[in-house]
Amino acid sequence: MKYIENETQKEYIGRINLALRYIDDHLDTDLSLESIAKVAIYSPFHFHRIFKAIIGETLNIYINRRRIEKAATVLMHKKEVSVSELSLQYGFKSNSSFTRAFKNFYGVSPTEFRKQLPGKFSKISKTNSKIGQENLIFEKYICNINNHIHWIKMNAKIEVKEIEELNFASITQIGIDGIEYTFDRLIRWAKPQGILDDPKTKMGRIFHDSFKITSPDKVRMSICILTDATFKEQGEITSISINKGRSIVGRFEITPNDFEKSWSSLFVWMNENGYKKAEENPFEIYHNDFREHPENKFIVDLYIPIV
Repeated sequence: MKYIENETQKEYIGRINLALRYIDDHLDTDLSLESIAKVAIYSPFHFHRIFKAIIGETLNIYINRRRIEKAATVLMHKKEVSVSELSLQYGFKSNSSFTRAFKNFYGVSPTEFRKQLPGKFSKISKTNSKIGQENLIFEKYICNINNHIHWIKMNAKIEVKEIEELNFASITQIGIDGIEYTFDRLIRWAKPQGILDDPKTKMGRIFHDSFKITSPDKVRMSICILTDATFKEQGEITSISINKGRSIVGRFEITPNDFEKSWSSLFVWMNENGYKKAEENPFEIYHNDFREHPENKFIVDLYIPIV
């Protein structure tokens, strides 16, 4: 999502956020242009144009991609769910049509995708995808179990905790480019309201997509401020919550380049210790400004909600 200052465009983003949430919650239903446009309070024609301009994909391409990526997530984390069940759950007319769409997207069938997990998910490339993703290269899901376990032992303190509901003020960020500007915009919004004066306030990031199954330029995140303050949603500023429940929490002190390895290692720890990921999204909470750290490191908690 582009760096935007114009107030009208911020209002557009606020309404598109409503549509994105609705789509995520209704991937297993019939998602028509008319029904989603109604959620965003736009005419179908106007909504279609704004959605494409902000998200960079047509609505139909976006929905198809999210459905296939959601199915891939289930394949990764819920081995008891069959491919046939997934094809029906996410609106495909038949198992063969689902398999064909999945293979067009990832380059392998759903069955092969699952077989290659967790340690054999080698780089998968797909050029000229029919649903809008080109030249995708995905690092293997777990490249070396022992290396990840060693990384965790050397760099993290891990606990399984019961967490209370967490409430955030957030701005949607799509893709990794320009993420620093989104943090700056959120801080500029929060400062005049005194939100940053509370010592309990923390910056954070919630991941609605996984870098393992979604192209980095399309991964959707919420750039957040964890706060108990009451605020009014306006424009691109929206409220978002993480429900009460159990989470694996890894405390790390790492450089920006170490986040991918830390997340992968934490998921390995989860699998090795017999835990299963819950439906809630993984997220990060930061405890310092890395620019003020003598080694430019983040002190950060990585959370994986579990069942």
